Amino acid sequence: MTPLTLFNSLSRSAETFVPIDPSNVRVYSCGPTVYNYAHIGNLRAYVFTDTLSRVLTWKGWRLTHVINITDVGHLTSDADAGDDKMEAAAKRAGRDIWAIAAYYTDVFKQNLDALHIRPPTHFPLATDHVAEMIEWGRAIEAKHCYRLPDGLYFDVTTVPDYGRLAGHAVEQQPGESRIGEVAGKRNAADFAIWRTSAPGENRQMEWDSPWGRGAPGWHLECSVMSKRYLGARFDIHTGGIDHREIHHPNEIAQNQAHGCTADPGAAYWLHNNWLVERDAKMSKSSGDFTRLQTLVDRGYHPLAYRLMCLQAHYRSEMEFSWDGLAAAQTRLKRWVQAVEGLRARPATPSKGDADSYVAQLDAAVSDDLNTARALPVLDAMLGEKRLAPQDRIAALTAFDAVLGLDLARLTRADLRVRPATATIEADAIAARLAERKEARAAKDFERSDAIRDALVTAGVEVMDGDPLGWDWRPI
Repeated sequence: MTPLTLFNSLSRSAETFVPIDPSNVRVYSCGPTVYNYAHIGNLRAYVFTDTLSRVLTWKGWRLTHVINITDVGHLTSDADAGDDKMEAAAKRAGRDIWAIAAYYTDVFKQNLDALHIRPPTHFPLATDHVAEMIEWGRAIEAKHCYRLPDGLYFDVTTVPDYGRLAGHAVEQQPGESRIGEVAGKRNAADFAIWRTSAPGENRQMEWDSPWGRGAPGWHLECSVMSKRYLGARFDIHTGGIDHREIHHPNEIAQNQAHGCTADPGAAYWLHNNWLVERDAKMSKSSGDFTRLQTLVDRGYHPLAYRLMCLQAHYRSEMEFSWDGLAAAQTRLKRWVQAVEGLRARPATPSKGDADSYVAQLDAAVSDDLNTARALPVLDAMLGEKRLAPQDRIAALTAFDAVLGLDLARLTRADLRVRPATATIEADAIAARLAERKEARAAKDFERSDAIRDALVTAGVEVMDGDPLGWDWRPI
């Protein structure tokens, strides 16, 4: 296979991936803060990490993958001021904070399943590791921290090359516009290790600590859990490009303070770029954002969104539009139709080489997970008439393993997603289409048109003359 090259944000260059331990590649991915539903921009990050994990395992490495669940500690911005997102959500909803965390964690995992994102080896909760976070704070306090009335703060000048990942020096104060003013901080970039509850503050999640009763800072959990499950030195750390500016530099500083010296913890730091939605707000704080269920409610299969993500390189900014999603769903339909046609054909002698297409797939994804380059190879392989049907189906196994689209099992029926506004079930649609076919055969066009109009009223468009041969689609 082709050597795997990954773009390392730490060096700002493409590097050949060489695992620390070839028998166990270890990957840590920053997980969600479970105070609300994930928006589709959040989910793009996990399509990316799933592609990474699929490529690693397809190439033969055993993988240990961790995605943490942030159920405490993350403030409403990257600042050290403001409310904890979990506490704020609980107050807004008037509900128990633990129930809110459990509910949104479950929905997040359902989203991953719908997108064919494989579950990681470990899904640790931040709240299960608070005692370890307190011990970490104890270990680094003397040399690297100082106390303020509202908690324990990390002095970023006590570690070498702070901000190197973000491309900033300490005096440049990386991400300063996103760091809140806290009275007494030595440096603008200093961050909270522990936040002490204010007198009279009523929090649902708080613990006793040497710095007072309160909660850990957001950044601490990832250092603690990556070391707990992967060791102090592991292979790959992933996250969104916004993490490259503050969260990940702070993780690296904590790792250095805890004994890694100049070592950032992970050897490779990978970051996916933003998803931009031109016609709607992506921020969950706006209260109006696009999530996976929004797409399903409008009649789109979740895998159409996965394909949309794969059509863009993970390091490129990706624009979301409904037209783009519709085009991705049409492409998915074409592939499903092609695979169904291949399965229906008898085996024949092959006049081509299916392995050459698998090699092209390998070359594409080995070039920094370039799925956008791999997809035309799939198009070409499925349409290659010199290849026997059985050989194309066999080659499809490799594409499914890497791209996660499950084309070997996906059916037309799967892709007919009933919109939330539809007033008719799939079985009833099939029955009405059968009636319409009979009416057209009998040249009863008035009845045929009436059935078509009734289906439109129920949220179904009849697709006469569709080049893909699709009978109907949700409106």
